[in-house]
Amino acid sequence: MKFLIGMHINPAVLDALTDEEKAAIGDGHGRFIEALKRSGELITTQALADPSQAAVVSVRNGQPVVTDGPFLEAKEYLGGFYLIDCENRERAIELAARIPDAAIEGLGIEVRQVMFADGQLEA
Repeated sequence: MKFLIGMHINPAVLDALTDEEKAAIGDGHGRFIEALKRSGELITTQALADPSQAAVVSVRNGQPVVTDGPFLEAKEYLGGFYLIDCENRERAIELAARIPDAAIEGLGIEVRQVMFADGQLEA
């Protein structure tokens, strides 16, 4: 089963961390990635740029309309994700709990099953 583990970021929370705490998060992600590679459960992981660098695209009257910045005005945003393939939801939650961000108040980890991928409905 495939799951997307989304890491929701609150810049104010991250800004309040010490350099050592930020380094520990980075080191923790490195260890987590290596463990997922060893277990064969990692499909991919990506960190996303700040929402201020986003472009929002819609089509009106057949023409694309592009605006800068985030789609939603919110204090939290999707900062990155892990796409994993594991045996069940419980395992996905177990893995998500190992992400360093999960231990920091004000940051969130969301686990969602992939329903459709590569033209196929997932089981």
